[in-house]
Amino acid sequence: MALIQCNFYSDTLGLSTSMHVILPQQTHNQIGMENVSGQGLHPTLYLLHGLSDDDSIWLRRTSIERYVADLGIAVVMPQVHRSFYTDMAAEGGRYWTFISEELPALARSFFPLSHKREDNFVAGLSMGGYGAFKLALRKPDQYAAAASLSGALDMTAHLDNMKSSPLWRAEMERIFGPKIEGSENDLLQLLKNNQASSGPRPLLYQCCGTEDFLYDQNQSFREACAQTDLQLTYEEEPGEHEWGYWDQKIQSVLKWLPLRERK
Repeated sequence: MALIQCNFYSDTLGLSTSMHVILPQQTHNQIGMENVSGQGLHPTLYLLHGLSDDDSIWLRRTSIERYVADLGIAVVMPQVHRSFYTDMAAEGGRYWTFISEELPALARSFFPLSHKREDNFVAGLSMGGYGAFKLALRKPDQYAAAASLSGALDMTAHLDNMKSSPLWRAEMERIFGPKIEGSENDLLQLLKNNQASSGPRPLLYQCCGTEDFLYDQNQSFREACAQTDLQLTYEEEPGEHEWGYWDQKIQSVLKWLPLRERK
């Protein structure tokens, strides 16, 4: 495997930013046997960080590089700050445009990554789980599968539950504006939009620990998804909002991904 820290300029954001990228590498062992194919255009997992993290966090807190070593898949981990993967309503960057349009195009210009829908996946934790499902549901023609680990999946309820925190509400309103429900930033609305569409359906994977403070939101999303024909794989077990749980569950995500056999 190759691990690359890539610093680059974003026209969309108007600033320099970064991503970490894991790339398959063709190697040979001591008896000449090929190990991992590094040839061709790689299937790609876009792996998204949470609210208080950055593009290095998955590498620092999990063994993601080791977990993907034998899968022949690239992993792109971008930096989006506290944006909720959203074009901010007030002052701030166009992070939805960045993550959904500019980043994939730039990553493919820098690295040998496949553009085919069946080779592209997205996953994330907490805020990143929200971003992953938003990408898959708003761009189902670009992503074959998406996974949310302890995701913030019902932002309307999340905002209502935080009314007692003026600073948090002010931050959310700077990002989303005064209303999330029914908008293109509302995952429950996106489920309805996807159901009404004749386009492709992404496969969805969702997990959350039963002691997680976002557990109720995950139940709301699961129940709403059950009213559609989207295929959702759901898992829960005892667990909190912490890295021990996510290190375990990202391994489940990698096993679940519909990776094609490469010829």
